[in-house]
Order: sequence, then C-alpha cells, then structure tokens
Amino acid sequence: MRALARRISPEPLAAKVPQIGLLFWVVKLLTTADGEAASDYLAHNVAVGAAVDLLLIATALFFQFRVRRYVAAAYWYLALAIATFGTGAADVLHLDLGLPYTVTTLLWAVVLAVVFWLWHRSEGTLSIHSIVTRRRELYYWATVFATFALGTALGDLTAVTLHLGYLASGIMFAVIIAIPAVAWRLGLNPVAAFWFAYIVTRPLGASFADYLSKPPLLSGAGFGDLPTTAVLAVALVALVGYLQVTGHDDQPARGEAEGVRPRPPSPVA
Repeated sequence: MRALARRISPEPLAAKVPQIGLLFWVVKLLTTADGEAASDYLAHNVAVGAAVDLLLIATALFFQFRVRRYVAAAYWYLALAIATFGTGAADVLHLDLGLPYTVTTLLWAVVLAVVFWLWHRSEGTLSIHSIVTRRRELYYWATVFATFALGTALGDLTAVTLHLGYLASGIMFAVIIAIPAVAWRLGLNPVAAFWFAYIVTRPLGASFADYLSKPPLLSGAGFGDLPTTAVLAVALVALVGYLQVTGHDDQPARGEAEGVRPRPPSPVA
C-alpha cells in the first residue's frame, strides 16, 4: 500500500508552494472570487454541481500530488478546486442544514484551529517554506480548505447576518487585510502574518464576487454568477499562464527548506 501511495504521490523534491509576492496575492484573490462565483452558479443544479465539484477536486489533487516541485498550473488549479468545493461545503451547512452563519463561522474557525494544532504538533512549524514532504503538503492543503470554508461563512456573516451588504463587507475586509502587512513590518511573526492575510483573502474575494454577481435586491450589481465566473476565470488563466511560462514565482532551488527535520538513513536490506 505504501509503495502504491509513493507511486501515485511521490515525495517532493523541492518546496511545492510559490514564492510569496504581489502576484501571489492577486492570483489568490482571483481564485477566491472565482471559486465563490463558480460555486454559486453550480448550486443552481445540486446534482450537477456536486458532480463537477468532485471531478474538479479529484483531478486537481491528482495533478498536484503527482508533481514533485511547484508547478503553477497544478497548484492554482487545486486552489481553485478547493475554493469552489469549500464554498459549497460551507453553504451546505447553512442552506441545507439550517445552521446560522454565526455557528458555521465558529465551526470552521475551530476546524482551522485544530488543523493548525495538528500540523504544528507533527512538524514543529507552520511555515509554507517547509512544504517539502508529502505529509506537510497534506497539512497545507487541509489548512487551505479550512480557510476557504471559514472565509465563505465569515463573508456571508458580515454581508447577510450583520446586514453590511457585499460591497461594504468587501471594503471592510480590504481594510482588515492591511493589518497583517503593517503588523509584519512592525515585527509580527511572518508565519502568523501570512496565515492572517491568507484567511482574510477569502471573504475579501468572495464579497466582491458576490457583489458583482448577485442581483440588486441582494445588494449586488446584478451581473450574474456565470458572467462573473467567466470573466474571473479568463483573468485567472492569463495570470497563471504567465507564471507557468515565466517561472516568476518559482521557489529558488538551493539549500534545505526551513524547519525540515533530517531523515534517518534507510535500513540496509
């Protein structure tokens, strides 16, 4: 079984996340916004939407875990699949099970805290620069999923439950996301600053996507879910294509990543 797992998902040869810079945050926001709009469009037909969600997440996981280094197309395809799937998972708790947004927000916050705790207890670091083993990659993507689900619930909480509307919510989260950037400059731990900003990108992108796609009756601009999804997808494909071709955000291939524990020598047969 382990041999089969290694064949399907070989151990990474280098960090499997991109360099963090301006383009990373731009693409991340496009991914969160497009995932929100796509999930809302797919929700018009539950059976078809569920099938598409499962197909996206299955193929994206396969491609990402097959490559042994960071590949922009594989990485962002999985991020988009999780954005779409995570939105659906968060919406199901509210729309189908009837849980209020306050409860779903707290629930996903607890899930995220547990994933962080398990990851740190196992690996001793939450740094994304240490994603150089299969296990750490699994923790990383579990964290990404939890942040997407939490951000979806949080964005709906502020827009709907707190009656801010989508545009006001988006503006509020645009202000909030500046906090970790300023705090990092003032000495906040960079890992904490990164994950703070990463979590906030979800309700930020989703709020603006909902504002563009939802009808005026729901405080939106009324462009519709499908047109919003398509326009964001075109922008996302263009930027990811640029990153794939240029390698602009590839990690430098030198030295060991931060926090990697040395492995014991393999036993001699």
